[in-house]
Amino acid sequence: MFKLPEQINNIFKVFKKNGFEIYLVGGSVRDLILKKNPTNWDFTTNANPQQIQHLFPQSFYHNDYGTVSIPLESKSQENSIIVEITSFRKESNYSDFRHPEKISWAKTLKEDLARRDFTINAIAYDKKTIIDYYNGQKDLNDKIIRTVGDPDKRFREDALRLIRAIRFASQLGFFIEENTRKSIEKNASLISKISWERIRDEFLKILASNHPVEGILFLRNTRLLKYILPELDICFSIPQKSPKRHHIYDVGTHLVMALKHCSLPDPITRFATLIHDIGKAPTFKKDEKTGLITFYNHEVVGTKIAQKIAERFRLSNKQKEKLIRLVQYHQFTVSEIQTDKTIKRFIRNIGKEYLDDIMALRFADRLGSGAKPDSWRFKLFRKRLIEVQQEPFKITDLKVNGYDVMRILNIKPGPKVGQILKEIFDKVTEKKLPNERKILLKEIKKTLKI
Repeated sequence: MFKLPEQINNIFKVFKKNGFEIYLVGGSVRDLILKKNPTNWDFTTNANPQQIQHLFPQSFYHNDYGTVSIPLESKSQENSIIVEITSFRKESNYSDFRHPEKISWAKTLKEDLARRDFTINAIAYDKKTIIDYYNGQKDLNDKIIRTVGDPDKRFREDALRLIRAIRFASQLGFFIEENTRKSIEKNASLISKISWERIRDEFLKILASNHPVEGILFLRNTRLLKYILPELDICFSIPQKSPKRHHIYDVGTHLVMALKHCSLPDPITRFATLIHDIGKAPTFKKDEKTGLITFYNHEVVGTKIAQKIAERFRLSNKQKEKLIRLVQYHQFTVSEIQTDKTIKRFIRNIGKEYLDDIMALRFADRLGSGAKPDSWRFKLFRKRLIEVQQEPFKITDLKVNGYDVMRILNIKPGPKVGQILKEIFDKVTEKKLPNERKILLKEIKKTLKI
C-alpha cells in the first residue's frame, strides 16, 4: 500500500521470518496516510526486548519502556535511519503526570494502541493492512485532534499531551475536538508538572509550524498560555489605542498579528517577534485627562523580561543571545537623515548575522500594528544597510594588516603598528581613502616621511 524505504521493509521481513507480529505505528503511519515523508519510524511488536536484540545484534536497549533502538546503515549517510521498536505494553500509575510507574507487556496490538495519546497516532500498519481501532483515519480526514478514549485520563497520564495536542493542530492545520479542548482547559494547570525542556521543544515546534498564530491562540483559549508564557497572556488586557498612537490592537493581539506576518521560519525569530513588546505591560501608563497611553522604556524592560523567559525555557546560549538581542533592538530608528556612522552602530549592536531577522521582525511589527506594508523611509533604510555593509566595520576589514605595516616600515610588533592601522581605518571610514590595497599600501609608505 505504501512505498517504504528498503531498510524499513527489511525490518518487516526479519520479524515475520522469525514468527513475530510487527507493525508500524504512530507518526510514521499518520504521515504516510497524509502523503508526507515520515521523520521517525516507530514499530510495535509482540517480541520482547531480548528477542528483538537477538534479531538485531547492533541494537541498543537502555530504558524501562521496552523500546529497542536499531541504527540502520544505508549507502547514503543522509538516508541513514534509527528505528525504535517497542514491545506491546500497558501502562498505569502516572503519579508524576508524565511517566508510568507500572509497565507490563500486553498480549495484543489493540491493548498497546489503547495507551496512546491521540487517535491519529494510534493507527498501525503491517505492510498489507491499516489497523485502526479508534477511527484515526476518519479524524485525519476530518482534520480533528482527538484523544484515544477519555481525554481527562489521557492528559492526567501525561500532561505533556496538553501542549502536544496544540502542536499537532498547528503543524497539521487541524482543529481540536470539543471534549478534548475542554479537557485541555480543565487540566491546564498540570502543564506545570512538565519540565521546561519538554515544554520548550513543543513550543518551538508550534512557532516553527505552518500555523503558529493558531497555535498561540489555542494556548491562550485553553489557558495553557497562562502557565507557559504569562508575560504574553497579560498583554491581551493592555490597550494601545489612544490619541497620537497608530496602534489599533491591544498589546497581545498586536504581538500575535506581528507573528502572523513574520516572514522567516526560524522559531527564535518568531519567538522574538511574539514577545518584542512584552515590556509594555509593566510600563503601561494612561493620562486620565488626555487619554494618551505611553510605554516609556518598554524595550529596556522587555529585554530583561526576554532574558528571564529565555532562561525559563532553557534556551541554548546561542538561542538566548538571539532572542534577547532582537527584543532589545527591535525599536531602532528609521530616518533619512541617519549618518553612515549611525547605521554602522546599529549593525554592530544587532550583529550582521541577525540583520535579516531584525528586519523581518520590524516589518512584521509594522503590519501587526495595522500600518502600511512599507514606507519610503523603510525602503531607503534597507538600501543604506546594504551599502554601508560594503564598507569596513573594523580594522581587520581593511585590505592591509599589521604584517604589511611591519614589512614596509621594517618595524617589530608593538603599539605603533596598531596606531598606524587605526589612523588608516579612520581615514577610510571618513571616506578620505578608499579601502583598496594599493592605495592603503601607499598610505603606509607615507608614514616613513613623518
